[in-house]
Formats: sequence, structure tokens, C-alpha cells
Amino acid sequence: MSNPATPDTVFVTAQDLPVYCPGPNAPLWSMHPRVYIEVVKTGKALCPYCGTGYQLKDGEKVHGH
Repeated sequence: MSNPATPDTVFVTAQDLPVYCPGPNAPLWSMHPRVYIEVVKTGKALCPYCGTGYQLKDGEKVHGH
């Protein structure tokens, strides 16, 4: 089983791909350059700027990415 999610984990679905940070609802104070987060290969990843974790929801199947 994977490690438990951190409080700053954003759970995403296959429909949310491609995932990028900061997200569209991020507050202005938390803005940094937009980076795309690769969650397909391992199921989870961290933003290199702010450390926010992104994780595919359990049972999500990604096709064609």
C-alpha cells in the first residue's frame, strides 16, 4: 500500500489530466511558474516549487497518456 497522503495532497482523476500547478483555483499569494506534474507513471508526484502533492484517486485508469 502507498504512503498516506499529506494534508496538501490534491487527488485527481484521469479527466483532470494533464495536471499542472498552481491549479486554476489557487490563491494569488501562492502563484509560481506553471509546471506540469507527471502523475501517470507512479500515481503521485510533488510540485517542485511548492511541494503540493498530486495523486491519482484509487481505481483511476489512465488510457492514452
